Amino acid sequence: MDWKVVFITGAANGIGLDMVRGFCKSGYKVKMIDINQDLLIQRERELKEKGFHVSIDFCDVTDEHSVKEKIESTIDKYGKIDVLVNNAGIQHVALIEDFSTQKFKQLLDVMVTGAFITTKHVFPGMKKNNFGRIINMSSINGLIGFAGKSAYNSAKHGLIGLTKVAALEGANFGITANAICPGYIDTDMVRGQLEDLAKTRNISLHQVLEQIIYPLVPQKRLIPVSEVTQLALYLASEKTSSITGQSMVIDGGYTVQ
Repeated sequence: MDWKVVFITGAANGIGLDMVRGFCKSGYKVKMIDINQDLLIQRERELKEKGFHVSIDFCDVTDEHSVKEKIESTIDKYGKIDVLVNNAGIQHVALIEDFSTQKFKQLLDVMVTGAFITTKHVFPGMKKNNFGRIINMSSINGLIGFAGKSAYNSAKHGLIGLTKVAALEGANFGITANAICPGYIDTDMVRGQLEDLAKTRNISLHQVLEQIIYPLVPQKRLIPVSEVTQLALYLASEKTSSITGQSMVIDGGYTVQ
């Protein structure tokens, strides 16, 4: 069995979708997981038209029974899961006193509990094969605070903690666990947020970048999503067996100021 298998959550859009393409181009068999069934079906069709080997499963990562079932079916289909990418995530912005407790719990459930569940159920197979790569998509929000993002910050900080524990528990089984911490990545979601900011401040998108975003980023640019994918591919390789428990920042210098 020469190929490797990657299981990617939140795979239908943004960083997750670019990772799907990147892993496919690198010869992986890719299982795409997402809660948006219609978009997932559309992505599968588009990717297969390009000759990529993908399969899909509609799944809510907070539903342990469903996650376990999808992991087991993936192993039944491909024989193993070599790489897990926990990318599923949602965002909500509000001041603490205005933040719905239900919404706060939802963000933690998706980004922390969901990643715990997937890790829990891929671990036995990875231990058996004495190989595994777990890549958790955290954020610079997992390292520094942002006003209005109490739930997102808490979740991304928590994901880094989970990463460290997984690294320790997988250390004797050829399993590594690392977190990727992106800054302002050039995705449709980020572009949409910037456009909303432009509307609320009655300025152009260019002015949002020049006046609000770029002063925070020494490299003065949004980071291409392909750079995040390349980092994930590097961490997924057999050559990175000694890199584990790390928070890999890719932010154009934001957090070094």
